[in-house]
Amino acid sequence: MLAAKRYHHGNLEAALLESALETIRIEGVDALTLRAVGAKVGVSRTALYRHFSDKAALMARVASEGFRLLRTTLQDTWNDALKNPEANPDPIAALGHAYVRFALANQGYYRAMFGRIAADWCSYPELMADGGQAFQVLLNAVVLSQADGRVIPGDPLGMARVLWASVHGVAMLTMDGHLALEDRVIELATRSLREGIAIR
Repeated sequence: MLAAKRYHHGNLEAALLESALETIRIEGVDALTLRAVGAKVGVSRTALYRHFSDKAALMARVASEGFRLLRTTLQDTWNDALKNPEANPDPIAALGHAYVRFALANQGYYRAMFGRIAADWCSYPELMADGGQAFQVLLNAVVLSQADGRVIPGDPLGMARVLWASVHGVAMLTMDGHLALEDRVIELATRSLREGIAIR
């Protein structure tokens, strides 16, 4: 059971988000309810509903913040890889590693980002925009890597989706205890973008 947390005046939304993340991390997404989050923070239902109309709205807000953090993480990783090619000879693989490590280090956010709320993104324009901007970093990386010959020619959108699906799968399997995190798995997933997959 999570202990009640008090918030500082004027910072209720941040306190609610923090409480929601802690609930997801410790008790799971299904345990999250708007009333319980409000009770843990110590606010009335009236104050609570000024910020979030229902559980879905709270979950969407958590997910949106998660995507913003992911986008920053991926963009910083990409920039660092280009600035330090000796330390990061494969920028695409560096993105893959950064993605999985973000998911494992921020499981509360990640569960919200890819939970049931994701099926109704159209109801949350902010979430759609933040999710799209995070994916855009992967797409831009594929386009730039094709331009300089580090990635095979082809449909960059399709390749970015393959990269996303691969690292997301590694992240989820690892989070759920079905896969021990091995850098080799990510290396194999990203190699197809560099070399293609062919039967010889």
